Amino acid sequence: MAIMVAVPDNASADAAITAAIGEARHFDTNLVVVPLGIQSDFDTTVLDASEVPYELVGRQGRGDRDPAEAVLDELEERDDIARLVIGMKRRSRVGKALMGSVSQRLLLDSPVPVLAVKA
Repeated sequence: MAIMVAVPDNASADAAITAAIGEARHFDTNLVVVPLGIQSDFDTTVLDASEVPYELVGRQGRGDRDPAEAVLDELEERDDIARLVIGMKRRSRVGKALMGSVSQRLLLDSPVPVLAVKA
């Protein structure tokens, strides 16, 4: 069993990581980290391997690949993920309708339970 966290490249990233670490501690399991931004920009110093063991998973495929699809594909390939943790930011209804939302797609399409946190 493992907890997956989809780390956005916005202000809710810290909240998502903190919540995911708490879930991994609670279930005494490891953490699978999927950065939604550019992987080379992800700061792993916020994760302490002695606190919770983690695995950093890179987004496979093209650089312009949809982040939600990358996370959903990773969830389908792995059968050890018990929960997905995502960070959310507040958006208007019009903003969601026009631009879409990675977190909204993950909430609706995830095959595992989702814990959504705000910054």
